[in-house]
Amino acid sequence: MATKLAFLQIAEKVQDLLVSRTGPLTRDLLQTPGKFGLGRVPTRLVPDSTTTMVCGYCATGCGLMVHLKDGQAINLSPATEYPVNLGMACPKGWEALSALHTAARATSPMLRKNGTLMPVAWEEALHEMTRRFTDIQERHGKASVAWLGTGQMPSEELAFLGALGKFGMGIVHGDGNTRQCMATAASAYKEAFGFDAPPYTYADFEQSDVIVLVGSNLCIAHPILWERICRNPHHPAIVVIDPRATETAMAATHHYSVRAKTDLWLLYAVANELIRQGAIDEPFIAESTEGFEAFRDAMAPYTLEVAAEKTGIPVERILALSNLIRNGKRVSFWWTMGVNQSYQGVRTAQALIALALMTGNIGKPGTGANSITGQCNAMGSRLFSNTSGLFAGRDFGKTQDRERVAEILDIDIANIPTENSLAYDQIIDGIESGTIRALWVVATNPAHSWIDQNRLTRLLPKLECLVVQDMYVDTDTALLADILLPAAGWGEKEGTFINSERRIGLLKKVCRAPGQALADFHIFQLVAESFGCGEMFERWSDPEAVFRILQDLSRGTPCDFSGINGYSQIDRKGGIQWPCPDTGGERETDPVAERRLFEDGRFFTPSRRARFIAEAPMEMPEPPNDEYPLILLTGRGSSSQWHTQTRTKRSKVLQALSPSEIYVEISQLDAEGLGLKSGAEVEVISRRSAVSARAYVTPTAKPGEVFIPMHYAKMNQLTHPTFDAISRQPSYKACAVRIKVRST
Repeated sequence: MATKLAFLQIAEKVQDLLVSRTGPLTRDLLQTPGKFGLGRVPTRLVPDSTTTMVCGYCATGCGLMVHLKDGQAINLSPATEYPVNLGMACPKGWEALSALHTAARATSPMLRKNGTLMPVAWEEALHEMTRRFTDIQERHGKASVAWLGTGQMPSEELAFLGALGKFGMGIVHGDGNTRQCMATAASAYKEAFGFDAPPYTYADFEQSDVIVLVGSNLCIAHPILWERICRNPHHPAIVVIDPRATETAMAATHHYSVRAKTDLWLLYAVANELIRQGAIDEPFIAESTEGFEAFRDAMAPYTLEVAAEKTGIPVERILALSNLIRNGKRVSFWWTMGVNQSYQGVRTAQALIALALMTGNIGKPGTGANSITGQCNAMGSRLFSNTSGLFAGRDFGKTQDRERVAEILDIDIANIPTENSLAYDQIIDGIESGTIRALWVVATNPAHSWIDQNRLTRLLPKLECLVVQDMYVDTDTALLADILLPAAGWGEKEGTFINSERRIGLLKKVCRAPGQALADFHIFQLVAESFGCGEMFERWSDPEAVFRILQDLSRGTPCDFSGINGYSQIDRKGGIQWPCPDTGGERETDPVAERRLFEDGRFFTPSRRARFIAEAPMEMPEPPNDEYPLILLTGRGSSSQWHTQTRTKRSKVLQALSPSEIYVEISQLDAEGLGLKSGAEVEVISRRSAVSARAYVTPTAKPGEVFIPMHYAKMNQLTHPTFDAISRQPSYKACAVRIKVRST
């Protein structure tokens, strides 16, 4: 497809962007925006002041106070009045600015020439991307190009990418790295509640008298949420269900150290025991749920004795857990990646949902079946990335949904695909089969993070064109790119994130991006012009204009936030939870600070009843054997590191707070059997690869199990590529390995 504008004109527009972006951040700039309306910066940013915005790491969504000098951020501190963190911040929040200041920043578009990435002008990079993608689509069909996005971008950028990719460029398949962290929770909620709807507010941490944490090392992964538990005045019973003696398990009142991936057996046995005892809320079940009779029958085989044999937890302790839940007045159930990243994660999450429903612990303070989100905007990605579902929880396969979106966006319905995208793993499979010939990777690093890493790094060079859009030139994926587009990062652009409790928080531009780097939003504008579909996005002039479009898309859906009065109200209120519909009443002008769902006992299914869902547990896909006798567990190893360390490794402070080299935790018994001492150099070997590590002998590891943190680049060479059949989420948490001692 020929570009609509001559490339000289595109270059002129790029120059306008750069001028408008790099000028002084003062009120004068607001009077001279660029041609695309891109010169806009928040009026609240004035020299030598402070402003509050949401953190860009995890989905806790803390408020950070940004200290400005001459309109530029120079320091950060936690916002004392922000309703999420109440004056607290983890190490990553304190050090968030450090990720912006590094020699590894991508400052110019780059094009691979004679095997080497070379700096080029924006117009050349855009021309080459357009030419290659168009040529591949003409030869192999529209579906031969795909994209992989992220839960790290603001909702406005996610929506722009999703609309541009599918409606403008004709790309059929696009997914995001949210598939790696939250697809399981989203799938479980959709099936049980009729919509991807975490029901809670963070205040529930402080109002429960029984808190059940499953597969969640909250102290490390979400330390501010652990602090919220510490504020609970009711002296709650804190139950941790986790194979490892994690920091959270050691701080809890009860630790259930189940055998790896047997948590579903435990939860079913608890459900069966509560039913047997009559410790269920029969009126609520009758009035607000469906499918309980079938669920009750399905639970009957899961006796205390059966669960004890499977999990390794004694009968009396399983009975004690049932009694804790039975006697609790306000019981809340919480889970994170230990559940989500599993081959049967959806059913495990639904077991937790069932426990909340059957005991009436939902829709009330201190209760709920509550998934804790991973990335800062995974919720925004789930709702507005236009990947696995049409905008705002709609379905590409439903004509009425496509008609509604076409009407709101004023586009031809023929531009909207009639099928959902392939999932992440299926896109990767498409590269291997040759059906996917080009890939656009935006703000994510799959060459590090994807399961069975070696396979992916072998497949990416098969692509005819790999475009990587990122802040850095040195990520594992950027190093493989044919075209690299330099992007601005957190703090260098505007938009909104949606956190775990459905709170929409504001991101502000408090720094200038280096060189020719642009906000992803502006890159999408240029790509749209280059592909000749710029007219389709004339209304998408700036992030707040797109926020208003998202409000229209949300209207009438469970996530309706059409009643929010723009960015200024979000800023003033310290974030606003959805739903916040435009009722014309008090909620529109002054939404309450904390709001939970399902207080009326009504859900989003056609019957307005929540569903009980169960399926028999499956055996581990790759159990240990004589050759590979140990189970490898993975997870977060430090509150100072984030996922692949793409950003956190830029901070000397954060690097000093965690081990720099890959390590494996092993039990004393297994260490003695191997004849190794703590500190020994070992190889951890799976059926896929071998990784060198330093062994640490620790009581936190059980015999038969070892643990490696997720942050290290080589760890995913070991993981086993199995996926939940419903959510298509990778099962990172358990595979079979052996240890070989290299030295002592």
